[in-house]
Amino acid sequence: MKNTDIARIAAWLTAQGLKGSDELAILHGFCMQCRAAGLKLDRNLALIDTLHPVYEGRAFQWDSSEPVVSTFEYMSSDEGEASENWRRTAFHHLRKTRQGELRRRIGFGEPADFYKLDTLVASGHKDYVALIHRFAEASHIGDMDCFYSHWTTRDEAGFSEADLAALRELVPYLALAIKSCTLARISRTIAEVYLGRDAARRVLEGRISRGRTDRISAVLWFSDLRDYTRITESLPPDEIIPFLNDYADAVITSIHEAEGNVLKLIGDGVMAIFKAEESEEACHRALKAEHILRDKIEALNARRAADGKPTTEVYLGLHTGDVFYGNIGSANRLDFTVIGPAVNEVARIASLCRVVDRSVVMSSPFVASAPPPVDREVVSLGRYALRGVKAAQELFTLMPVAQKPRRPAAEDVEAEKMSPTRLRARL
Repeated sequence: MKNTDIARIAAWLTAQGLKGSDELAILHGFCMQCRAAGLKLDRNLALIDTLHPVYEGRAFQWDSSEPVVSTFEYMSSDEGEASENWRRTAFHHLRKTRQGELRRRIGFGEPADFYKLDTLVASGHKDYVALIHRFAEASHIGDMDCFYSHWTTRDEAGFSEADLAALRELVPYLALAIKSCTLARISRTIAEVYLGRDAARRVLEGRISRGRTDRISAVLWFSDLRDYTRITESLPPDEIIPFLNDYADAVITSIHEAEGNVLKLIGDGVMAIFKAEESEEACHRALKAEHILRDKIEALNARRAADGKPTTEVYLGLHTGDVFYGNIGSANRLDFTVIGPAVNEVARIASLCRVVDRSVVMSSPFVASAPPPVDREVVSLGRYALRGVKAAQELFTLMPVAQKPRRPAAEDVEAEKMSPTRLRARL
């Protein structure tokens, strides 16, 4: 490979990193350009750890016989079979010995003494080089502290010294370009995990000024768990978080599957919004999420009951209205959320589930905009005065066609510490 080729490929990698190109495109373009310049690469594996609530990192594999780069996320390598396999790799050896490069001429009698090298020998590879490029300690994010790569060739002569020199000079550029992409991905992941998908997109687009809000019309979802306080008071401390996580996962995944956006986790409560160009479509998505959720809760409860663990149900309030959506807080601590009377109202509506003994309570504005359910009917529960809201509202629930709603008992009303006049102002 000529010096002019090295300079050209290095400049290309720099441009790709600045442009924010996808890791797969970067790796494929790099390997193909190296081959075109005379470096006889046949396979590459690149790894970079990340900061993600589920995955430890991402791996990318290029092969000269395959049309595209393959990629996969890998789980924690701290325990089990994954840990055993990791300890047998050349990368682990390099970390342990604080070296940066390891070579095995596996087609010329040198030992295939690291994980998977025997499979490379069997598929005709002659030379193997593993590299680690470490990041400065100040630039670590989570476990992301270096870039791993290995390179092989099937060429009968193996890698020449000029080939190795070219890899040593070019791979740092490749590592920097892929690190740039990974950092952008981490930013998106952190924002989505802690802010929600839509709020994360807005923040990353630059909407981070305090007081910068949009007035939007949306369907509001507020849910919490039946008897959460009583159940958690009776649980051992180490079972409370798993209990909460089981039900939070069911709620959040149901909302996401129906294209909703989770904004808040408040103890056992979840605040979410559904948006669409047409209000009927937003309501449809909310009802779809509710339907998905009931199936998930049924399966979850069956699984937990079989394990002898406590179970519960989800209470849900649905409402629609105009809200302010954006940044609220101080100059150095902001929250991206929704505010407005409708937000308070949906929380009050959800709290009435206990009073009327229904898992879903909907406001009249929501019902007026919602498409009719296929397998259930909308039934009026009467008019109720919501705490902190001046006007009484007619509320509704969803029921199988064959059933009728139970009217709330007087003792239920008293339990909520509201006067019958305020709670059930039948107009």
